[in-house]
This record gives sequence, C-alpha cells and structure tokens, in this order.
Amino acid sequence: MVTRKFKRYPVSLNSTLVHKDQFRHKGAIRDLSAKGCRVDSLLTPFTGMQVTLLLHVPGEAAPITIENAAIRWCGSQGIGMEFLILTKPDETRLSRMIQQLEAGAVPR
Repeated sequence: MVTRKFKRYPVSLNSTLVHKDQFRHKGAIRDLSAKGCRVDSLLTPFTGMQVTLLLHVPGEAAPITIENAAIRWCGSQGIGMEFLILTKPDETRLSRMIQQLEAGAVPR
C-alpha cells in the first residue's frame, strides 16, 4: 500500500499536457492533490518524462499552469504526475482549489 504525503481528491477537470512545445495532448484529471494528480489520457509517456500541465478550471479564464510536472507512473489507471514547478500565482490558485475540495466544494 502506498502512503501519500498529500490527500488526493476526486475531480473531473480537463487538462492539456505540453512537451517542449512539440505536442499538446488533451487529458482528464481524475484526482488531484497539492503536489500531483492522476490523468486519464490516450498518451503513453515514459516514466520520468517532464511536461507542462494546464489545468482547465471551469469558470476561470486562464488555466492553472504547472510549469514542470514529472511522470511518475503510467498504466491502465492513467498517468501519475508529480508537480515540480509552479509560479507563485498558480500555486496560490491550486491551494485555493485544494481548500475548496477539502471543504467539499466542487471547483468552479
């Protein structure tokens, strides 16, 4: 059993994975924590690959941008990602979303 440092919350958010501006691939975030997420995607990246991840939050004009996210695992359950680098404003937005999830609110 895996022990996690940060609680995961079930969500349903659209996302875009970007790799070195060479490709953009759509995905769906299925669970989210302060430091990572699980993405459903047809993409099959390799473990260790680093991407930019855009979290499209309903009702917000701009996505939350994870400047650098590392692929930690991938398989039939999706893609597990760890958030490595966020700008301060995006980190604040993500923290606010996690607080809403902790309170039982759906991200808007």
